Amino acid sequence: MVAADRPQAALYECVVGHTRTTPLRHSFTQRTYLWLTDLDRPPRLPRLLRPFARFDPRDHFAGTAPTIRAGLERYLTAQGITLEPGARVLMLAHARVLGHVFNPLTLYWVQAADGAPLCTVAEVHNTYGERHCYLLRPGADGQADVPKDFYVSPFFPVDGAYRMRVPEPGERLDLTVQLRRGEQRPFTATVRGERRPASPRHLLAALLRHPWSTVQVSAGIRHHGIRLFLKGLPVQPRPHHPTQEGLT
Repeated sequence: MVAADRPQAALYECVVGHTRTTPLRHSFTQRTYLWLTDLDRPPRLPRLLRPFARFDPRDHFAGTAPTIRAGLERYLTAQGITLEPGARVLMLAHARVLGHVFNPLTLYWVQAADGAPLCTVAEVHNTYGERHCYLLRPGADGQADVPKDFYVSPFFPVDGAYRMRVPEPGERLDLTVQLRRGEQRPFTATVRGERRPASPRHLLAALLRHPWSTVQVSAGIRHHGIRLFLKGLPVQPRPHHPTQEGLT
C-alpha cells in the first residue's frame, strides 16, 4: 500500500465492557471514543480543536523519544525487530484532551512497506503510572496469547496469561482481552466501536457526547475498584515492575 492510498485518521465511537466472574461477579460498560491514526500522518485539525486531540510522545513507551514512532522503534529494536523505510504503523489510542490523557491500552499495528503485517504491540498503562508492552504475533484471526507480566488490577496477582483478539479495525472495531488462569476465565474486557471520519464535525460531536473522556476513563476504573473493595475483594500485593528493555 503506497502512502497516497493510506486512509486518513478515524474516530471510533466505542463501548468498553469489563466482566469479572470470580471470586465475585461484577461488570460494567462505559462509552467513549478512540482515535486510529497513522503515526506518520497525524490528524490535521483547526487550531481551536487541537487542544482536544494531542498525541504526545511523553505519553507512550519510555516517554523520552522525540516522536511516538521513535519510541515504538526503540522498543521493537530491543525485541530484535527493525523497521525498514516505508513500514507503516497504525495506532489506536485516546488523545490528550485539554492536557489530560489515560490510555489503559494502546494498540499499534505494524506493517511492512508492502502491507504485510509484521506484529502488533499492546501498550498497557496501570493507574500507578507504570507501563508495559506486549509484543504480539496475531494469527489470521487476529488472536494471540501472551503471559501476563504486569500488575494492572489490584485484585489480580501477576500470573496467568492473556488471550488478546486484536484485529486491525475497519468499519468496525472489535477487540477482546481475556485473562486466563488455568481453567478459569476470571476477567474479560471488550471494546466495540463504529468508525467515523476524523473531521472537525465528528470530533465536536464526540466531545459533546463524551466531555473529558479520558478523565472519565480513569475515574471509572477507580470508581469500580472502590466498589469491588467495599464488596470485600482482597487487594493483591503490587510487585516491583522492572523497566522493560527498550523502554528506558
